[in-house]
Amino acid sequence: MAILVTKWFGVFLVDDKSNRIMDKRLMPMDAVTTAEKLAEIQKGGILPEEKELAEGRSKLSVGDRRQSELGKPEMYDSSFIQPKDFGYTDEFMHEVMLNLGKLRTSEPIARDKNLVQAIRYLDDLIEVSNLLNERLHEWYGMHFPELADLAKDEKYALLIAKHGDREGILEELNLDIQSMGSDFDPEDIRAVQNLGDTLCRIYEDRQDTEEYITELVEQLCPNMCAILGGPLSARLISLSGGLERLASLPSSTLQLLGAEKAMFRHLRSGKNPPKHGVIYQYPDLRKAPYWQRGNIARALAGKVLIAAKVDQYHGEFCGDRLNEEIKARIADIKRRYPDPPKKKEKPSKGRRNGKGKFRPNGNKPRH
Repeated sequence: MAILVTKWFGVFLVDDKSNRIMDKRLMPMDAVTTAEKLAEIQKGGILPEEKELAEGRSKLSVGDRRQSELGKPEMYDSSFIQPKDFGYTDEFMHEVMLNLGKLRTSEPIARDKNLVQAIRYLDDLIEVSNLLNERLHEWYGMHFPELADLAKDEKYALLIAKHGDREGILEELNLDIQSMGSDFDPEDIRAVQNLGDTLCRIYEDRQDTEEYITELVEQLCPNMCAILGGPLSARLISLSGGLERLASLPSSTLQLLGAEKAMFRHLRSGKNPPKHGVIYQYPDLRKAPYWQRGNIARALAGKVLIAAKVDQYHGEFCGDRLNEEIKARIADIKRRYPDPPKKKEKPSKGRRNGKGKFRPNGNKPRH
């Protein structure tokens, strides 16, 4: 039986019983070209040299699972094939590996990786804006506490950044009220204005990032967006670490993405396991009665996984059909389970006698 073995310096066809090299295709003595071939191997490709040696052989084993289309993968010790026996030096190997590293680091990054980073950046912006908004309310509330009832979030920060003192804000809002806050010195007003201006810029950045994420996820995942919408699709991709990994997950794992803490709590303490993770944001799941949510989450995760696979491998658009199927499945779940399940009665452990003493199983005490 022949086995196909690929080393960094060449491809070898070996008799697995006698360890005799039957044929070979050596890598060129050019570090850049050899590095390009090794990069193709690392990406899971099949080299022309491998196909050439495997051609015409009905019974062939291969030493790498990557080559499974050429033969049956098997474990094989090929350590006896040494580069020095074919004229390859350690210095040449070092040069090849340097070129390989440069090639892999300069490869274009999949756009879903940018989506993951954008989602995490948005989370950071949300956290920072919440902290600064709280600080701004506490600080400016000493000067004009009534403004918290007149404006919220972006408008609150914008009014402070624009005017600073409460007189200008009251004039813009066309109000005439007497504030209970204390007066600020001009230096204090400028400081709090700077904070308001910083918060306004963060709010603008949040909005721009949300628009970028929506546009990007609609381009990358049209089928997922047809079911979940852009924000929730982006959130699932971020939690899984990328579209490729999301498409490789089992539906049960996808169903629980975002509920890791609840799952660990279940494993530690034996409490009820979670039925859903971040997909709870799906409107029909969130609005459903508690006893229907497990079935809906399971059905939804299955359809989303199909959509993710189609998006990852650039299949034909089927989002509308999948959306109709999940809507029909949810309607069926609601029809089949209209009422909550009956609670199981706990078994009686005994009862008390007339004197208030516990009597196991209701038996009379012995004398």
